[in-house]
Amino acid sequence: MALKIIFMGTPNFAVPILKAIHNSDHKILEVYTQPANKSGRGQKINHSDIYKYAEQLNLKVRCPVSLEATEEINYFKKLEPDLVIVAAYGKILPTKLLNINKLDFINVHASLLPKWRGAAPIQRAIMNMDTETGISIMKIIPQLDAGPVMMQEKIKITHDMSHEFLSKKMSELGAKLILDSLKLIENNIANFIDQKNSEATYAKKIQKIESKINWHENAKKIIAKINAFCPNPGCWFEFLGARIKIIRAIEVKKKGEAGTFLDSKMTIACAKNAIRILELKKEGKKQMQADEYLKGNKIKIGQKIS
Repeated sequence: MALKIIFMGTPNFAVPILKAIHNSDHKILEVYTQPANKSGRGQKINHSDIYKYAEQLNLKVRCPVSLEATEEINYFKKLEPDLVIVAAYGKILPTKLLNINKLDFINVHASLLPKWRGAAPIQRAIMNMDTETGISIMKIIPQLDAGPVMMQEKIKITHDMSHEFLSKKMSELGAKLILDSLKLIENNIANFIDQKNSEATYAKKIQKIESKINWHENAKKIIAKINAFCPNPGCWFEFLGARIKIIRAIEVKKKGEAGTFLDSKMTIACAKNAIRILELKKEGKKQMQADEYLKGNKIKIGQKIS
């Protein structure tokens, strides 16, 4: 039996999941996403990735500023969905929405719950140098990411994986698992298992202040943060009056005063070992290889950066 579904998502992570549901036998009644924001001098309107993709599919899209209003709750009810699928919607759903009678909200969460509940599970897993993460399909309850889990699958994390790369792999896995989950749900054989709350950890939202590199941390930790913040917000430092964002770097076994250049190849000393920058983006310039940057910017051994 095909299910009538409301889909809720916002960033690119949610696109493969929406695509998988759209290509199945299930019917998408409406797509909910976060409202557009404005940027730049011309105040250009920027719609979410889900908004743009849903329009391509000719699906109805709704972008409420809040889901608290009675009229929004009533509109939701009138759609008469069998199920609501949520994938990185971007806001906590209000309790009165979750309390709509006989309606389950199913979340595609990017961690192996109960580890890394919260807003930034992929980034925090990379920063923590975890060796694995995964997707959890779980029922939403009022407590943050604390609902019972019906399905999980693991993904290995290697030391060189960026957030962008890992997020793509996880969204593809999420698309597969949501279809497997929908089969179980429509056949009334889904089994939800309560999480062990005592084992929960939390992935708090990334703050911009975290993206500035602290050279008094060890190289492994700095590399992990570079990978976690790539491409956005990006890890950065200041050199010769300009902000430089590191796109890619490797750890090298060299010693020196933290925050100084150790050679002419953009090797910078950390508290333990050093990092060598391979790819970067100077403020106001295009992304480039470190070798290309060095053609126009001379550095001196022992030179300090901030």
